[in-house]
Amino acid sequence: MTDLQPPRADKRPATSSHHGVVLTDDYAWLRADNWQDVIRDPAVLSDDIRAYLEAENGWCDAYMADTAALQDQLVAEMRGRILEDDSSVPLPDGPYAYATRFLAGAQYPRIVRTLRDGGPEEVLLDADDLARDKAYFSLGGAVHSPDHKLLGWSVDDNGSEFHVIRVRDLDSGLDLPDEIPNTSGDIAWAADSRSFLYTWINDNHRTEKVFLHVLGTPVSDDRLIYQEPDPGFFCGVGKTQSGRFIVIDAHDHQTSEVRLIDANDPTSAPRLVAARQAEVEYSVEDDGGNQLIILTNADSAEDFKIVAAPLALPGRENWYDIVPHQAGRLILSMSTFKGRMVRLERVEGLPRIVITDLGSGSESAISFPEEAYSLGLSGAYEFDTTIIRFSYSSPTTPSQVYDYDMATGERFLRKTQEIPSGHDAAAYVTRRLQAPAEDGELVPVTLLYRAGTPLDGSAPCLLYGYGAYGIAIPASFSTRVLSLVDRGFVYAIAHIRGGNDKGHRWYLSGKREHKTNTFSDFIAAARFLAAEKITSAGRIVAHGGSAGGMLMGAVANMAPDLWGGVVAAVPFVDVLNTMLDASLPLTPPEWPEWGNPLENTADFDRILSYSPYDNVGAHDYPPILALAGLTDPRVTYWEPAKWVARLRARRTGDAPLLLHVNMDAGHAGASGRFDGLKETALEYAFALKIMGRMSTVTE
Repeated sequence: MTDLQPPRADKRPATSSHHGVVLTDDYAWLRADNWQDVIRDPAVLSDDIRAYLEAENGWCDAYMADTAALQDQLVAEMRGRILEDDSSVPLPDGPYAYATRFLAGAQYPRIVRTLRDGGPEEVLLDADDLARDKAYFSLGGAVHSPDHKLLGWSVDDNGSEFHVIRVRDLDSGLDLPDEIPNTSGDIAWAADSRSFLYTWINDNHRTEKVFLHVLGTPVSDDRLIYQEPDPGFFCGVGKTQSGRFIVIDAHDHQTSEVRLIDANDPTSAPRLVAARQAEVEYSVEDDGGNQLIILTNADSAEDFKIVAAPLALPGRENWYDIVPHQAGRLILSMSTFKGRMVRLERVEGLPRIVITDLGSGSESAISFPEEAYSLGLSGAYEFDTTIIRFSYSSPTTPSQVYDYDMATGERFLRKTQEIPSGHDAAAYVTRRLQAPAEDGELVPVTLLYRAGTPLDGSAPCLLYGYGAYGIAIPASFSTRVLSLVDRGFVYAIAHIRGGNDKGHRWYLSGKREHKTNTFSDFIAAARFLAAEKITSAGRIVAHGGSAGGMLMGAVANMAPDLWGGVVAAVPFVDVLNTMLDASLPLTPPEWPEWGNPLENTADFDRILSYSPYDNVGAHDYPPILALAGLTDPRVTYWEPAKWVARLRARRTGDAPLLLHVNMDAGHAGASGRFDGLKETALEYAFALKIMGRMSTVTE
């Protein structure tokens, strides 16, 4: 350590009044007035804010200086588990098979293809070459045209999530003059391979409009196909699996509406499937004939069902069940192939894949026997096929890729994730426990630890949680967490309410008026692990990011003595101020999830009661590491910056409070498969340091 002291942010009080309550924010000045410009160009950040953020980075670096060798070793370990010259299993489409490939040392992939039955590999796009000399690079997407002659690709080069779309001629290897800025990066090709639909992002970072671009014409001439009038909705583009229809979907977190365009006639008016109805979600495929196949929660199908409708009359009044709703069986996704439908569902917290013959209605299922595992459909280009691809892993089992023949029921292992430095699955233990919550609900907790780890309360534990938007945290394999587990940590995931790990009900019981269940579930999981001697109070490092970072702020306020430390990545901690500001990029779309405190007093009071920034108290706090990205449009940098400043001013103890701001990245942190390891190494080194496990030799 040096004699450098933690920064003290100036107090410049700003007040506002809502529903008769006066709010005072001493650190509102950390929000740049020109934040929209900063997201696009970090160089325009004001000098005083930049100086403060750089002072925070300096303090973080100083406190963590004695972990430099440890961080280097962690990066080396994690990198040693990555196959540097890795590639995906080629996915067939017509005459070709497409894949991604990494060269040794490359941060970013190549998009490649071969002839379907093999042959010389053709490099379509070399992302590592494109990223050369860039501080940040993110490939948004790369989609080949139906005639296989063009590649539409997009890139974000500062972390702001504003993507530029370009089109590459695959014969010459050169990009066409067409260049479209300010997009989400997604495109949907028309059948003629001469035009495509894309979504445009407005200044408030909302995907508001869908345009049709014809190759060789000015972007200014692009035809507006759809404009979303509701500022709380996003819109997106895609295609049905058959390729017959371009899909325009408009949605927030709980309501959706779909329009279809004939891919052979992209200038035709979008055709509405069913008008939006509050809290009704649906997504659409077609069967290749005269029917639409629709996944929906309509008619109180809380865990979703699958219906069919005539293509000619797709409205709600003509929907009929083909997979009826079954409480406790959450249907996660659905796709169609010629004569068959495939769905991914979760029952009792474990996933399975079910194939339905659309003619006979017969079903077959794919599942695995482990106590906790992850299963996912891997996508497909073709419709007229009997082969689907899925991936499988568990906390102890590296990822495996299978092809499955829907006609014969045979499965073929196509790839097993290779761990160059070695991995002995038998050296690790995976368990699934059930922690009782305050109201009697049972919260699943997935554990990973090294065989022989003492379970007498002495082991430190990294407890991860998220709990929002109905997102489940899978029990999947991670090469990174092994570096903690090998040093005696127990790694745990609390599958708390707010996610859909136990069905849609689990999500609903952790949002809006039930949001505090998310926090109490996480605390209950920690206390259960301590009671079971898996770890002990004060030996638990809480970890979460984004909405999970908000969870971190809340539990640090509610149960500060329980945690040995807290790691909060891009934490959504200034919930009330953000939800009160309709000008921020994602505020109106977030109201269905958290509530609208501008218009609703009950929502205001509830958010005020738990918002981490507003509830920082005059008591001791555990060591905290917060991470932010300067160009993050989702959780703006000033949220964690203000939070750490207020913690430092109000708390009574002297535990380290650290803020690290990536000045060249956004919500996802550093780009590149190796650069991202450095941020993980910082998080893990912090956890190891505060738990007294800094030895650079694995145990």
